[in-house]
Amino acid sequence: MKYTFTGKNISLNDIIKEASEKKINRLAKLLPDTAEVFVVISTVRHQHKMEVSVPMHKRLLRAEVTAGDINACLDSVVDILEKQVKKYKGQLRERSRRNVATVEEQSYMTTEHPEEQSEIVIHRTKRFAIKPMDPHDAIIEMDLLNHSFFVFRSATTDEINVVYKRKDGEYGLIEPQ
Repeated sequence: MKYTFTGKNISLNDIIKEASEKKINRLAKLLPDTAEVFVVISTVRHQHKMEVSVPMHKRLLRAEVTAGDINACLDSVVDILEKQVKKYKGQLRERSRRNVATVEEQSYMTTEHPEEQSEIVIHRTKRFAIKPMDPHDAIIEMDLLNHSFFVFRSATTDEINVVYKRKDGEYGLIEPQ
């Protein structure tokens, strides 16, 4: 696994990094070998905050914990991520079982009704609150989530806007007319 550490209001020494890698490596048996782990450790008012994000195929595993001790944060974050990984793996296992059971039905449907084959199916719907913010803040939020686009309400015009990351590494903004 590849680790990326970021410290905010705290200097990260090798001891903290090694301890974090050692604890998070408990998840190595559940994650792919090519997994990237993003760790952000910050200190706010004598409290340590640890955020760990692991982007996976079509899923972002993320845990955020605030505590007085870095080790307590680390233990809690690993426990949360372990639960998320096990839940995700269970969903994949269940989906593959359902797919095996319905292969015959699907093949029957595609041979009998080829015109229905091009129908678009939405597999997942996400709902979230849209906060008013500036495009610069939206780009920061998008990068923190490691997404390629972010939907937000403009603080100046109160319209729904979208920022996105272009293939050349620059950012774009979509505004309604």
